[in-house]
Amino acid sequence: MGELTIDELASRTGEPVTQLRDWLLLGLFGTDPAERFELSDVDRARVIQFLRDHRVDLAVVAEAVKDGRLDLSYGSYVGPYLGLPEGPWCSPARAAEVVGLPADLVVRLCHVMGVAEEGESVSAADLRMLEGSKAWLDAGFPEEALVQLWQVFADALGRVAEAEVRLFHFYVHERLRAAGVSRSALQQLSDATAERLIALVGPATVYFHRKGSARAVLDDLQLHLASESPANTDEPPGKLPAGVMFVDLSSFTPLTEAMGDVKAAEVLERFASLVRQAAALCKGRVVKQIGDAFMLVFFDAPSALRCALEIEGRTSREPSFPAVRSGVHWGTVLYREGDYVGTNVNIAARLAEAAGRHHILVTTALRSEAGGLPEVEFVPLGKRLLKGLVEEIEVFEARPRRAEAGKKAVDPVCGMELAPNEVAARLSLGGAERLFCSEACLRQFMAAPQRYPA
Repeated sequence: MGELTIDELASRTGEPVTQLRDWLLLGLFGTDPAERFELSDVDRARVIQFLRDHRVDLAVVAEAVKDGRLDLSYGSYVGPYLGLPEGPWCSPARAAEVVGLPADLVVRLCHVMGVAEEGESVSAADLRMLEGSKAWLDAGFPEEALVQLWQVFADALGRVAEAEVRLFHFYVHERLRAAGVSRSALQQLSDATAERLIALVGPATVYFHRKGSARAVLDDLQLHLASESPANTDEPPGKLPAGVMFVDLSSFTPLTEAMGDVKAAEVLERFASLVRQAAALCKGRVVKQIGDAFMLVFFDAPSALRCALEIEGRTSREPSFPAVRSGVHWGTVLYREGDYVGTNVNIAARLAEAAGRHHILVTTALRSEAGGLPEVEFVPLGKRLLKGLVEEIEVFEARPRRAEAGKKAVDPVCGMELAPNEVAARLSLGGAERLFCSEACLRQFMAAPQRYPA
């Protein structure tokens, strides 16, 4: 009951019988000499097709299946998300004719969609997406804007999909395997959990899209309220005034070397949480994160400055935590594909690079736009020639006027800042006392003290 012959499996999967027999001999379907298959083998065949079409060596896959490292039976719940073959197929040129779009535009859209421009690469699902794109264009949405929008969708939802797969693998599947769950029980538990999670993908996407839309509308209203004159149609679209901030940990690389990737990842996770909390409080938007560095944008200057001070305050209160540094600038930027680019973005980035521990470096433009903030003082640092810039710019350090908390000691090895009760080891050397967060950092210092000048 529920069994399929090899001919029936070939009919359902579109694979020749000879190909299915080859996969059977490899061990991808088990080793039934009678060539009897189950309905679940249809999904298994689709996963095999997916792997083959992405140039994965099926012999290597068969070895992984044989020794239990890989289970191909999960096709039943991931099949719709694999981009499995969906006919009929056609070339981009033919798709352009069918949809009624210029061939060069279809090629650009195919690049965004991850579809090759050679051969019969456009599936039925791709064709539907192209038809939807034409509907947007027919409604008056400009071609350049549409390409940018789809690129943002592709990048953002690609990260979402990667997170779904990675987190399920590490936090569900691998933990069950490590707990000694049998192969059949592992399959059942993974199937049940995945089905429930996949059912939440649609509602979660709609929820966060609505939240993001509300925030984007608020930002847009701020831009309209701040605008003093109609937009100049001679300028390229996407130009807008904004505050740009870059912030990072001042000693993340030595911390990683001293404490290892896992501890560094824990510190980074906490830092990311603090940055996002401050951004939400100060109406900022986290544009991107690269390692321990964050780029944020604001549409009013006081919020940008307050956010930098908020991040500094929150991180300074963290126990055994590295110092941060940041650079903030105000000026016209160019919006492209969900990012902000231009000279003024570069200035903010270079300010952060030039900042020392606990320093918030700002420009005259930011100071002027922020106006008088009674809780902030600006310490002039003079003109500086920042990396990559042709001319010197006036730089200030922004500080809170309130009384500062007591200074913390700094571990010379990992850069952690330590309150008196967080010091794990001490060393007197050359009349100076060095304080360490751990015996491991002390030993690393003793092995090569010349690497860590006072």
